[in-house]
Amino acid sequence: MNWVTIEVFDGGTPAAGWLRAWHDLLVETAVTSGARFWDEHEHRWGVVLEFVFDEETQRDGFRDSAAVRAALDAAPDPVNGVLVYPHRGGGSGSRQPRRPHPRAGGGTAALPEPDPDAGRVLPCTAPAELAAEAPLSW
Repeated sequence: MNWVTIEVFDGGTPAAGWLRAWHDLLVETAVTSGARFWDEHEHRWGVVLEFVFDEETQRDGFRDSAAVRAALDAAPDPVNGVLVYPHRGGGSGSRQPRRPHPRAGGGTAALPEPDPDAGRVLPCTAPAELAAEAPLSW
């Protein structure tokens, strides 16, 4: 099986509108090129079309057809918003690295309560019998 995947990202207009406009022509071109299966998925960031061909030459013929080139040129962002690759796919859709999700509590542990006597200087007192026996001399 030889897959070809087309991802179209939202640009100035939603990619779903682009798909509605070009769907019939793309499917007709795929079927006449020998596609055995096709599927499409709408995402919040755009659309993904997947086509399966028996032969690599059929897949490449579909990809290089005038209809597919015209559809890709009419995408909402034809320069930066179209990905075409020769395998099954459907990426994260984000052209930016994913940011980590915030953790509850900021991902930190609670600090221990401060010792109320930590800042106080306490006098050292010795029992009276020790102080009388061995006076300290400095």
